[in-house]
Amino acid sequence: MARLLFLGASDLRAALPMPDAVAAMKQAFAAVSAGQTSMPLRGVIDAGAGTTLVMGAALPGVGLASKTVSVFPGNAARGRPVVSGLVTVLDPDTGEPVAVCDGTFLTAWRTGAASGAATDLLARPDARRAAVFGSGAQARTQLLAIAATRPLERARVWSLDAPGLDRFLAEMPAELAAEGGAVPALEAAESAAHALDGAEIVCTATTASRPVFDGALLEPGCHLNAVGAYTLDTREIDAVAVGRSRVVVDQLEAACEEAGDLVLAEQEGATARAAWTELGAVVRDPALGRRDPGEITFFKSVGLAAQDVAAAARAVAGARERGLGQTLELT
Repeated sequence: MARLLFLGASDLRAALPMPDAVAAMKQAFAAVSAGQTSMPLRGVIDAGAGTTLVMGAALPGVGLASKTVSVFPGNAARGRPVVSGLVTVLDPDTGEPVAVCDGTFLTAWRTGAASGAATDLLARPDARRAAVFGSGAQARTQLLAIAATRPLERARVWSLDAPGLDRFLAEMPAELAAEGGAVPALEAAESAAHALDGAEIVCTATTASRPVFDGALLEPGCHLNAVGAYTLDTREIDAVAVGRSRVVVDQLEAACEEAGDLVLAEQEGATARAAWTELGAVVRDPALGRRDPGEITFFKSVGLAAQDVAAAARAVAGARERGLGQTLELT
């Protein structure tokens, strides 16, 4: 008789604190760059109103998992999550399912944690001021993750969703405090330019298909994380910002297939993929990270199945240690 563990959002958050999620992302990226994973490119299903993605990976010594996740931008107007899905954790020896996780939460959590890992490796050690573009679930985990790696003093938030921004500003102090990290002063930015003024860490987590700010406004020495766009015809970041930056990606192959921010900038002559570095290479050799205080570093993430595996494996282990979740008997 098989036993299947179900982990909801609250279970996952308790089982996988953000610092642990950041550590899991470093482990995942290092394995990807070392060629130690079995991870085909994600399958993409055009559902008309949105996109459904099917992805999976095996990380030797870590775990095996698959995920089905949907991105339906119109859900925001319905009061429904834009991103939703399930992650199925499999026994790496038998292939049998052993756990099912809330993929909506886990996707946002591990995406934030990836930016936390990049920020920890690439941002200046003295970075204290942040700018966040977006106010949805992904934007929340971006702020939680960078606050877990740098003691932020201020964060300005720019969002076109006024009610979402109000909720973000009202609810995030308690969320930050619950994670035990820094609780910065939160401000609503008057404009994209106002958000960037003085920002040493910048995160974009929007559903925009066109750049959300003028790259000429980035402060010298800042670090940028961009996680929203994931197709070749969409971008949050313009060619000016890309051209001013040292580019680091989650995986070169995936970036070339899915990172419109970079591929469009390359077509415009602002960058060349030969100069891009994988984050896992920086994990394995920190000397490949930031080279000087004035350098702008840019981490572009399109999301990898290896991240889901590493995050889910740690979450399941943590849940079992803490007695979290619900168990069903499968006959």
